[in-house]
Amino acid sequence: MKQILCSTGAFLGRPNGRDYRLLEVYVPQLACDGIEFIMYDSWYGEIDELTGYLKKLKLNIPVLHCEKKLTEGITRGGREETAEAYRLFEINCRLAGEIGARKTVIHLWNGPISDTAIDNNVRAFGDLREIAGRYGTDLLVENVVCHLQDPMTHWCRLKEVYPDIHFIFDTKMADFHRQLDLLYAPEYRWLTEEGHIRHYHVNDYGGGYKDWNNLKVLAPGEGHIDFERFTAFVKSTGYRDTFTFEATALDQHGTVGIERLNRQFEWAKRML
Repeated sequence: MKQILCSTGAFLGRPNGRDYRLLEVYVPQLACDGIEFIMYDSWYGEIDELTGYLKKLKLNIPVLHCEKKLTEGITRGGREETAEAYRLFEINCRLAGEIGARKTVIHLWNGPISDTAIDNNVRAFGDLREIAGRYGTDLLVENVVCHLQDPMTHWCRLKEVYPDIHFIFDTKMADFHRQLDLLYAPEYRWLTEEGHIRHYHVNDYGGGYKDWNNLKVLAPGEGHIDFERFTAFVKSTGYRDTFTFEATALDQHGTVGIERLNRQFEWAKRML
């Protein structure tokens, strides 16, 4: 069954101290089916408290988004950094298992270091997927932006090494590299026909090709992505699972625009 989710990153951020206890304030006001919970590095020191809090709330959290920076140690390489990345990743997976998130999103490459040593990340994926599996969660590789190459090149390589790999497709990330149209191309139909895409991030983009100054996450209709084509294609594939909306609704004073978020969910329910 299709589920429209809101990323917690849309309403928890620096202006409100990334206070996860605000979930009980904002989630009941959201006109969506559940949330995608994004982990922040500042929470590792209170992971037991965080886990207990989330379990107490009994929210619908089908998807957990791993802390984004943890794989940067894998990219840099070396025994100690790799081991630390694995340790942090396992904390994320344990949390996913405790809160019932059956999907876990990972930035297999990330940040300034990005895909500068992609061989390290490709090799590590098998270990990471095994760790995730121990906690009953499916590890999904996101098509995040790249400095050297592009997400689809890395996805194709990963599929060669791990034929049953699963992905999460982000519309903004794809359009940043001008790769959104590849989703519809016959030579990439294996992504949907073989069931490799298990989740979508539905975000707009207003910049140009690899326009690093325009990476802001926009709500559908605020950029130039053709969402009529996108939604028609997704429906044509028979996909009936999870979609997350990530456009920020948090201003510099910490005020959350609930109406802005709910307009996205209303749009999603019409279009998807």
